[in-house]
Amino acid sequence: MNLSTLRAPRKASENKKRVGRGMGSGIGKTSGRGHKGQRSRSGSRMMRGFEGGQMPLHRRLPERGFNNIFRVEYVVVNLDRIAELGQKEVTPEVLVKAGVIKSANALIKILGDGELKSAITVHGHKFSKSASDKITKAGGKAEIIGGKDTVEAPKHAEKLKAK
Repeated sequence: MNLSTLRAPRKASENKKRVGRGMGSGIGKTSGRGHKGQRSRSGSRMMRGFEGGQMPLHRRLPERGFNNIFRVEYVVVNLDRIAELGQKEVTPEVLVKAGVIKSANALIKILGDGELKSAITVHGHKFSKSASDKITKAGGKAEIIGGKDTVEAPKHAEKLKAK
């Protein structure tokens, strides 16, 4: 490809559609809006999804599921990612520095995908059964950060329980 073979994209050089410019243009007089009716009037704008009075699709479909306000989200880290770091002690700060997780304040769950060759001390908020087994088998330690009290429901959850 060089400058002599460059071409404008299809329809790039076509003029803008100018409506209401006489009968010969094909879109004169009513400007493609038809005769009378709500959509032919100036300033007419119906709500998004309006189907002419018929029950709109977004109201015909059933609602599905719900949002659990007590949900606690964890950042998942597998053992193979931890093994790649080559550290003896893995903390949230180490994971942030290595770019494995984005925030040191995030709740971390360690999963057992991968193998460990050396003994590593891993600090996390939760461990899967296979992950803790593999860490101890390699001679390391799986340490839970702050015990069970650190993982809490959102702050506004207490207000909802009171009701």
